[in-house]
This record gives sequence, structure tokens and C-alpha cells, in this order.
Amino acid sequence: MRFHLFDRHLEAHVRRSLEYLKEANLAQVEHQAAAEHHSALARMYATRIARIEAEMNNAVLPRSLVTRQRHGQAGDDGEFPKVESVVAYPSRATRP
Repeated sequence: MRFHLFDRHLEAHVRRSLEYLKEANLAQVEHQAAAEHHSALARMYATRIARIEAEMNNAVLPRSLVTRQRHGQAGDDGEFPKVESVVAYPSRATRP
């Protein structure tokens, strides 16, 4: 004959453990999605930094070099730089 006095406590423990397992699995999925999102943002900002640095480098190039490259005279590497305008923001002293 088996004594079943503690079976209810065991069932409650197993049920609680299953709830904890479900919560842990859900947290893992949420954190994985957040990690993928942050990774995509990091790649986007790296691309943005490279583009802004290229724009800044093109802005400080001598005008004669930019004009020569626009008219088909490439530099030593044979590639033409992408020339884009750079927005100049007013300094804090000149803003109202």
C-alpha cells in the first residue's frame, strides 16, 4: 500500500517548475530578438559613420581635386569619390 500524503506537494512543485521553465524560455526569445535588433542598429550606425566621414573628407578636399575627379580624371586608384553636400549648422552663439 502506497502512502499519498506528499503527492500534492510534489505536483505543485512540478507545476511551479514548469511555469519557471516557460518564463525562462520566453525571456530567452525576447532577449534574442532584442540582441538581433541591437546588432542591426550597430550595423546601421557603422554604415552611417562611414558615410558621414566620407562626406566630411570630400568637403575638405581641395576644389581643384574635386573638379578634376568630376570631369573624368580619377585619382591613383581609378575610383571616383562620391561627392555630396554637407549641411553646415549654425553655431550656438548665432542661434536665437
